Amino acid sequence: MNATVVNDIREIIRYLKLGVSERETAQALGVARRTVGRYGEWAEAHGWLRADSALPDETTIAQTLLVFNRIGDHTLSRFVPYTEQIKVWRAAGVSIVEVCRRLNEELKVRCSYAPVWHFVTKLEGRGREVVMRVETEPGEEGQVDFGYAGKMWDPVTSRVRKAWLFVMTLGYSRHQFVMFVFNQTVETWLACHVRAFEFLGGVPKRIKLDNLRAAIVKASLYDPLIQRSYRECAEHYGFLISPCRVATPQHKGKVEAGVKYVASSFLPGRDYANAACDIVTANADVIGWINQIAGTRIHGTTKRKPLEVFEAQERQTLLPLPATPFEPALWTELKCHRDGYVVYGGSYYSVPSSRVGQTLSVRITAKKIELYVEHTRIATHSRASAPGSRLTETAHLDPHKAQGMHGFSSCLQRAQTIGPHTVTVVQELLADKVVDRSKAACGLLRLAERQSPELLERACQRAIELGDITSLTVRNMIEVCKTNAPSTSQLNGIGMTTPTSSTPTFAFARSAQEICHEL
Repeated sequence: MNATVVNDIREIIRYLKLGVSERETAQALGVARRTVGRYGEWAEAHGWLRADSALPDETTIAQTLLVFNRIGDHTLSRFVPYTEQIKVWRAAGVSIVEVCRRLNEELKVRCSYAPVWHFVTKLEGRGREVVMRVETEPGEEGQVDFGYAGKMWDPVTSRVRKAWLFVMTLGYSRHQFVMFVFNQTVETWLACHVRAFEFLGGVPKRIKLDNLRAAIVKASLYDPLIQRSYRECAEHYGFLISPCRVATPQHKGKVEAGVKYVASSFLPGRDYANAACDIVTANADVIGWINQIAGTRIHGTTKRKPLEVFEAQERQTLLPLPATPFEPALWTELKCHRDGYVVYGGSYYSVPSSRVGQTLSVRITAKKIELYVEHTRIATHSRASAPGSRLTETAHLDPHKAQGMHGFSSCLQRAQTIGPHTVTVVQELLADKVVDRSKAACGLLRLAERQSPELLERACQRAIELGDITSLTVRNMIEVCKTNAPSTSQLNGIGMTTPTSSTPTFAFARSAQEICHEL
């Protein structure tokens, strides 16, 4: 430390300690008033301007000044008196966030995190982090990421919305694909991959990415939990999913640079926030920009043109596209409600009644919805065309509650599975123009479950032969038909006669001829 500088500072302290103003001190010593004020604050923070304090010697000033100058930003000088305490805290493993809290609450030093962080890092003299550049072979790796793209016009909702740019950068050639989107959902994430692979005409062997929720359910260095839909995408195209270590975006630095390049080179000066120039226009323009500008520039790192390197060395090394296109699917979990339906997108999809109350895995595509219990598919529905739709499989309904819920047609369908006589009885009941007999019809059909379909069919046949097609008659006939050869006394007990093949069967005890003869 220059001895002259130390002596000047000691003189500044001495003058200020005697009560001389900053202006007069500056004039007397021939230094700038700002310099007097700066070192005056520093001396006051150390308690050297108090009347009862001793004037520090040159050695003390020089040693203290070393810390002061190493910190550099003199606005942080208010932390200098607490240097030793901060060192003690840091040696004990206290985080900078906790240091900031203790300064505020315990030592009553009003401060925010940023200046404390700067003070501590400069105090500890942290060196620059050593990094290593990683280069990959052609076709080996692609890196993907999202970045903010400003606001663009959405032609679907007819309004301006926040937009994001998706970038896939090939690790060897640095050739890239860019697409603008309005969200970072799983569906969008998968659609961007599909478009990128189609644009490149192939698939990199490995995709490196951040731990964003659209891809990684649970981040882990050794056992990451991959989003189920993204796993299906990887299996379809044959690439490996390679998440970065948590909070290390520099591990995919190629695409990080690609995002910044698009944001600083393509977007400035372009306006896509109006109906005439919307996000669709932006996606068309950026493809042209990639082929004509980004792909033909001399890359700052490789010193070669990305598009030329891609065409000459990398395209042929990519994995071929599958024969069938990938159908993006969303996996989620839905609970089966009391009515036997799960709800998605405002529409209702039936589930086997035995699954009521369970949480099911649901696979959703643009055309259908599949319901799973673990890895077993239990139901498949076409995707509803509009919210509020209710898609029902009759087999899913509770058999004791299904009948009568869907009108006459379902009753007739059920009757057809039993027999023609049952169909005739059900049709007769449903043909009533005054009273709704559907409940009576459904009640008869339930007898097929409680007794047997064959017994119900025989009972309906007997009721038709007797000419008395009512619910009560059919039920009585079931009791009769339980005996293979019912006796006359059994039938007379319920007010019926035994029909035979040799004598006609009438609905009344006496024939019309007998009545007419008596008249």
